[in-house]
Amino acid sequence: MNAAALVLAAGGSRRLGQPKQLLDWGGRLLLEEVAAAVAGWGVSPVVVVLGAHAEEILERADLGEAMVVVNPEWEEGLASSLRAGFDLLTRRREAEWAFVVLADQPNIPADVPPALLAAAADSGRPAVVPVYRYQRGNPVLFGRELWERLMSLEGDAGAADLLRAHPGWVHEVRFDHAAPADIDVPTDLPGPS
Repeated sequence: MNAAALVLAAGGSRRLGQPKQLLDWGGRLLLEEVAAAVAGWGVSPVVVVLGAHAEEILERADLGEAMVVVNPEWEEGLASSLRAGFDLLTRRREAEWAFVVLADQPNIPADVPPALLAAAADSGRPAVVPVYRYQRGNPVLFGRELWERLMSLEGDAGAADLLRAHPGWVHEVRFDHAAPADIDVPTDLPGPS
């Protein structure tokens, strides 16, 4: 199955008070860690959507083979990053599926991406969503047929409301993991070892 990935990394990190993309995460930058993990899922291309602090991130971060798109409307919120990323993927016509990955979730369990890809191949539904102990989470896998709808979203909402409104589009895959945590505030960072 040919799948791509969008790593959404455009936010301004207001609650954290510093660019979370550039946090030290076990000896490398948080965004480097996430981009490298996603590249290991066997998807191509990996597209990193930047916005706030884009110049500093591009100077400091090694994103490997990932493509980068800069979202000039990042202050609008998550929907603008979905538009920027899916616009690039739509024009490239390489993939029929795309993961949407949040750059502040570095601990996606290794079994999740392959299970979502396998479910996408079998389900016949255009959205494949992980459910962690009864809670929907990320990454979400979207078929090309939904990309235009995702590009029509506005504001700081992702696709959750759209998927709730159209349950027939969604195939859920259940996992016995806690949902991957976001890095949003200083207390979310791991302490010294």
